[in-house]
Amino acid sequence: MSYKIVALFIVFLALPVAAKGLDANEQRMADWIDAHAEEAIALLEETVNISSGTMNRDGVRAVGRVMQRELDALGLASEWIDMPEEMGRAGHLFGRKVDGSSKKFVLIGHLDTVFEAADGFEGFARDGDTATGPGVDDMKSGNVVIVYALKALRHIDALDDIPVVVAYTGDEEKTGRPLAVSRKELIDAGKWADYGLGFEGAVHYEDTDWSTIARRSSSRWILTVEGKRAHSSGVFSDNVGAGAIFEVARILAAFYDKVRGEEHLTFNVGAILGGTDVDYDPRQNRGTAFGKTNVVASKAVVHGGMRTISLDQLERTRAAMQAIVAESLPHTSATIEFAEGYPPMSPTDGNRRLQVELSAINEALGRGPMKELDPLKRGAADVSFVAPYTDAIAGLGALGEGGHTPNESLDLGSLPLAIKRAAILIYRLSQDRE
Repeated sequence: MSYKIVALFIVFLALPVAAKGLDANEQRMADWIDAHAEEAIALLEETVNISSGTMNRDGVRAVGRVMQRELDALGLASEWIDMPEEMGRAGHLFGRKVDGSSKKFVLIGHLDTVFEAADGFEGFARDGDTATGPGVDDMKSGNVVIVYALKALRHIDALDDIPVVVAYTGDEEKTGRPLAVSRKELIDAGKWADYGLGFEGAVHYEDTDWSTIARRSSSRWILTVEGKRAHSSGVFSDNVGAGAIFEVARILAAFYDKVRGEEHLTFNVGAILGGTDVDYDPRQNRGTAFGKTNVVASKAVVHGGMRTISLDQLERTRAAMQAIVAESLPHTSATIEFAEGYPPMSPTDGNRRLQVELSAINEALGRGPMKELDPLKRGAADVSFVAPYTDAIAGLGALGEGGHTPNESLDLGSLPLAIKRAAILIYRLSQDRE
C-alpha cells in the first residue's frame, strides 16, 4: 500500500462521525441545525414561559399564537380551530401546505401541559445543558422540533415539494369530549397523510435510543352495583343477599383472575366507593360515601381505566368484563359502562419500516441503532388517532425526564439531535415517489 493511500485512509477515519451515511443535503441540514440551536432553545423558552395548562384556555391560545407566528413564517396556511363552548377547551392550531408532489406528512404536537396555573410550577430555567419548566419535555420541545425540522428542509429548498399538515392540539393532556369533535381535524389529516409523525419526547435508557412504533389505547370504565339495603343481621340470607360491596368485590376479583394476563393488556381501578349513600362525579374523579357496619350496603361505584394494544384486544376485554358483571350474587345487580378514549397505535409492518429508517438515520448521526420500544413503557398520545389510517412513528422529540412532575427537565443537547433526526427522516421519506 502506498503512503498516499495510507494518508487518504487516515483522513477518511478522521472525518466527523456525523458525516458518514448522510448525503450532501442531509449534511447541510445537520450543519444548519447546529448553527441555529440557540434560536431553537430561545423559542422553547418563550413558550415554556407561558403557562398553558389544558384548562387555562387563554394560556393555550397564547402558546398557539407563538407557534402560529412560526408556521406563518414557514409559509404554511395556519388556522385556529375553536371547540364548542360547552367543551371547555381552547381549541387547536393547524398549519397546512398541501401542495407538492412528494409523500404527505402530518406532524403532531400539543400546546397544553398538565400544569395549571394553581400548581405553582412556572417558568423556564437553564443550568448549562439542562432546562426545567412546565412542558419543557412534554411537549413544548417537541413543538420546537417540528418548526426547526421544517426550517432545515426549507434551507435546502426541499420544503416546497413536501405536502405537510402541522397539528398542534390544545387539549392532549385532558382531552375534550366527544372525541369525534375534538379530534375531527386530526383524524382527517391522518386519512390524508402518507405518514404520521408524533413529536413527544424520545426515549433513551440502557445506553440505547428507542423508537416508538406502538402505543396502547387509553379508555375508562365505570362499574355500578346495586344491592338490597337491610339490617346486617340478614346479610347472606335468601331474603337479603350479598349486598353491593360483596358483589363489587366478586367482580373485581374475577377481573383479576380471569381477564388479567394477556400481553399488553392492563386495567386499573382508580377509585371505589360503597355504602348506603354514594355520590361520585367521574368528571372530577371524586365523591363521597356513607355507610354503617350494621347496614347492608346498597350501592358501590368503581371508576377504572384500561389500555390495550389493538381494537380487537379492547373489544375482547370489554366482552369478558361484561360477562363477569352479568353473573350477579343474590339480590344484586351490576352494570358496566365503557367510555370512549384514545385508540391504540398498533405495531404494524409500515410502522416498523419507519423504525428501520429512523434507526439508520440515528446511526448516520453517530449514535447506535434504535430498538423497538415496548408499548408498556409509554402512554397514549394524539398520534394514535392517525395511526389507523397511515404509517406512523412517535417519540421524535428531544430527551427529557420527569414529565408530569415538578421535576420535569430537558437535555438541551438533545434538541438539535431530535431536529436532525426529524428533518432527515422527512427528507428521506419524501424522496420515495412510489
